Order: sequence, then structure tokens, then C-alpha cells
Amino acid sequence: MEMRWSLDSLYTSFDSEEFGEDLKRIDQMIGGIKNWTEKNLISEEEPGRKIEDHLKMMIDFNDTYTKVMAYASLTSSVDVRNDKAKKIIDNLQEKYAELTYPIVKFQKWLASLGDISKYLEYSEPLRLHRFYLYELIENHKYTLSDDTELLIAKMSNTGSRAWSKLQEHTTSTLLVDIEINGENKRLPLPIVRNMAYEREEEIRRAGYEAELKAYEKIDEYSAASLNSIKGEVLTVSKMRGYKSPLHQTIIDSRIDEQTLNSMLEAMKESIPSFQKYYRRKGEILGYENGLPFYNLFAPIGNVDIKFTYEEAKNYIVKNFRTFSDRLADYALHAFEKKWIDAEPRDGKRGGAFCSNIHPIGESRILSNFSGSLSSVVTLAHELGHGYHGLCLKDETILNSNYTMPIAETASIFCETIIMKAALKESTNDQALSILETSISDAGQVIVDIYSRFLFESELFEKRKEHSVSVNELKELMIKCQKEAYGNGLDSKFLHPYMWVNKPHYYYAGLNFYNFPYAFGLLFAKGVYAEYLKRGEAFVEEYDKLLASSGKNYIADVADMVDIDIKSKDFWRSSLKLIEQDIEKFMDLSYKN
Repeated sequence: MEMRWSLDSLYTSFDSEEFGEDLKRIDQMIGGIKNWTEKNLISEEEPGRKIEDHLKMMIDFNDTYTKVMAYASLTSSVDVRNDKAKKIIDNLQEKYAELTYPIVKFQKWLASLGDISKYLEYSEPLRLHRFYLYELIENHKYTLSDDTELLIAKMSNTGSRAWSKLQEHTTSTLLVDIEINGENKRLPLPIVRNMAYEREEEIRRAGYEAELKAYEKIDEYSAASLNSIKGEVLTVSKMRGYKSPLHQTIIDSRIDEQTLNSMLEAMKESIPSFQKYYRRKGEILGYENGLPFYNLFAPIGNVDIKFTYEEAKNYIVKNFRTFSDRLADYALHAFEKKWIDAEPRDGKRGGAFCSNIHPIGESRILSNFSGSLSSVVTLAHELGHGYHGLCLKDETILNSNYTMPIAETASIFCETIIMKAALKESTNDQALSILETSISDAGQVIVDIYSRFLFESELFEKRKEHSVSVNELKELMIKCQKEAYGNGLDSKFLHPYMWVNKPHYYYAGLNFYNFPYAFGLLFAKGVYAEYLKRGEAFVEEYDKLLASSGKNYIADVADMVDIDIKSKDFWRSSLKLIEQDIEKFMDLSYKN
């Protein structure tokens, strides 16, 4: 079965007539938006008509820009040496920076109108974009002068974005020297990282040690990138009037400080349960002083659950159908229409992601499939993101922009479907293995995410004072891993280079892209619990929840399914479900 995606429904090539025409259209639309702004935003006359005109122009522009940028970015993600793709991405980012002035000018003009509620009755498009317009006004207080915003946008292309590209290229092209069964090999980083799931401990440890050794070749580049990006974030965040980058992320995420603190406090309370699990896993594998990092993802039990890619497809589609035909049909369509690139290979970036391409109503999913149950769950996770995009297809592109915490809801909901199905169909031996995989994945989203949150918080504080050296970064990462994992891991075998490995640290516009994963896991568990209560009748409500996620605050989205995200008790109740799984694992592990 084909394991590489097709981008033909976007464009057939960079040299195609359609791609060239859309590039020209982008230039024309930018010029048109600039001219319109200069002529129309000099007075407050006809506000309804002007707001509607601006919305239409921005929707048309974003539809075209998204298609062109998606094609270039997706091409680059599976071929990081593609120089043409890189040049086009650079060029597109430069073009987008030209829109900073008219966008900021419109935002200030809109805010100057005062109460805009009376203008929203001008037309249906204005009513439909009520939340979008009010959010522009609310965020106006963090907007600088037109010239300053334009300068920041232009400078970021040669600043943070350039450093991000360097980091992605460096890690994507890194070849790892490793000895396996007496044979010396040079393998792409994603393949070596996938060795963490191998059954043989020798291979897991060899992969871990080779990975850490390989990072020594690029750690100075990565540290320079990280310092430059975080330094820019601190500067711009302070200029705009945010209390901190975390404060900015909270606002951008459409949540509030009380919600984040309630979740983090509940997570911290649950960590001893996870530490108990890690120690027990270490004991099963023969370790008395905690689990070595290279055994975090070691399979447990005598059942080696492996899938071919075809089997993974059938398994996912079959179990998605237990929830809804629409979800299953979407997943089947994604496999059959070659929307997924699952093959690990040289020059392809590691990890996994889903790109929802709103203008064409399609998604593209990247993964590095290894055949393990975990890699099947990863596919289900990314298909969940894609399904989220499907639920938003009838919204305009301006109303489809959901924030980081809610972004993980559909993906983790789909993970839950697969893991519940796997447990239901399993023997006792299989149940131990599947349950352990599920807890291991949850541990990454709760415990490891907590360590990453601590790391990024302290990194910003250190970066205020000075550039943080490689050794400081390694020491800080170890310190935060020890705080989160405690005695669950063997302190002699941690991962000092996790700051090199995780790409989210290197996105200037996505600071603290760690806690949203925990939010998504725990919120999705709460949503899944509602599904179990209400059954088939809940499916339509679930789709509506996802469809509303781009035009509401998250608290209001959660309220649609009677969830209070500000309450620590909600987060505790979701974590209690994981803690119950840990207790089941402990019981099964002693019986087997």
C-alpha cells in the first residue's frame, strides 16, 4: 500500500501553470488590500460596508495563500533539501509581511469605532464573524505602531523564522552513526528514534546512545537557534505589553490563567502515580533504581503487537466506525486518496503532524510509521486532527483558526477510541501490553510535558539575563526531568538533549506548545466520558463542538458539553481515569 502522500489536488509542481497563477494572484491581492486600506480607513463612514469588504478580501487572500504555502511547506517537510521549496517559503513569508501594515491599520480603525454591535446587523458575513472581530478589538491593546509591527514582521523572516528553518534542516538531515548486531550503519534520526520501541533492549540502548552522541554534532547550532528565537520572543512580547511569553500564550490560546493553573496543579498532584508506574516498569525489566530513559517505550508483556500499514488502516477505520460512520469514512478516504506520508526516510522530518488545508477541504498527515501499536495510535491521533478540519470545512477560513489547547481534543479522542478497542479485544497478556502503551503515552503527555513546561519557563528566565550555553541547557533539561519523573527514572540515564529533539521550542509563534497536549488529553477524556454517558446521541454534539472551536473561547466550547475547565476538580476527574489504568497495570503486572 502506498505510504507516500500525493499533493496533486493542490498543485502538480512548482512549475505548473496553476501554481504560477496563484503566486501572481497573491501579489495582486496584497496590492489591492493595501490600496483599499489607504482609501477607506481614513474615516468612520459606512463602517458595516467597510468591515464586510475587509473580511471578504482577507478570506480570499488567506484561501489562496494557504494553498500555496501548504504545497511548499509539505513538499519541504518530506524533502528538506528541496531548495526550490525553501525559496518559495521564504518568498511567501516576505509577501505576508507586506500585509502587516493594512491588517494593523484595520485593527486600530475597528477599535476606534467603539461598540461595534450595532454594525454587526449590516450583513450575514458580519454576524458570522462576530467573535473574530471582537477578538481583533480585544487584542488591539497589544498592538504596536503600524511601522513597528511591519518592521517586526519583516525582521522575523531573517530572525526567528530563519533560525527555525536552520534547526529543522539540521535535525532532518542529521545522520546517526550506530552499530547494530556488529554492523556499522548511518541512519536518519527518525529511524534511530523509532528504535526506542524495539523489543530488544540492546537495540533500544544502542539507539538512545547513538542519538545522544549524534546531537553533539549539532548542539551548538541548536543552542544558537534556541537563544536567538527565545531572545526575540522576550523582546517583542515585552514591547507589546504582555507580562511574559506565557501570558501571551494564554491569551493566544483563548484560555485564562485560572484554567491553566488548575490543570497544572492537578497534573502535579497526579505525578506520584506515574512515578510508581515507571518504577514498576523498571522492575519488570530488571532495574531496581528506576527506569532508564531508553526503556521508557520498551514493550511490556510477551505479546509483540505489530501491524503492517494495511493492517493499521483497517484497524483504525473499523474502530473509528464504532463511534461514527463520518469519522471512519474520513479516515478511509485519507488512506485511499494518499493524504498520508508514513514512510521514514532520509531527508524527511521526524515526528508526526497533520496539516488541514481548509481551502480545498483536505488534510495531509505526516508520520514515521514503525508498525508498533504506538505508531498506529499516532496515525489515529493525526487523523483526529484531520477530522477536526473536516468538521470546520463549512466555516470560512477566518472562523476555522482554533487555538493550541483545543487543537489536541479530536486527536486524543481518536487515540482513546483505538486504545479502548485494543483493550476490549485483548487477552490478559495483550491487555498488559496495551494498557502499558496507553499509560506510557499518557505519561509523555502529563509527566514529560510537565518537565518541558518547567524547562521552557526557566529557559525564558535565564534568557532574560544571557545566552544560555549548551551545558546550561543540558543541565536545565536534566533538572526538569528529575523534578517531573522523580525516582521513576534512573537519574544516570536521562535525556539531556530533549531541547534539541522537540521542534516546538523553535517556533517563535508557538511558545509553551507543551501544556496544550496535556489540556487536549484531559479535555478529550472528559469529552469521551460524556460520550459514554450519552451514547450515539452525543456524536452530533461532538461534531458541533469541533465546528465551533474556531470562533469561541475554549471555556464556551467546553460549556457546550457541560465541562467547567476552570475547576480543578474537572482535571482531577480526568487524571483519575489514568490513575485507575495505572492501578490495573500494577495488578496485571504482578499476576503475569
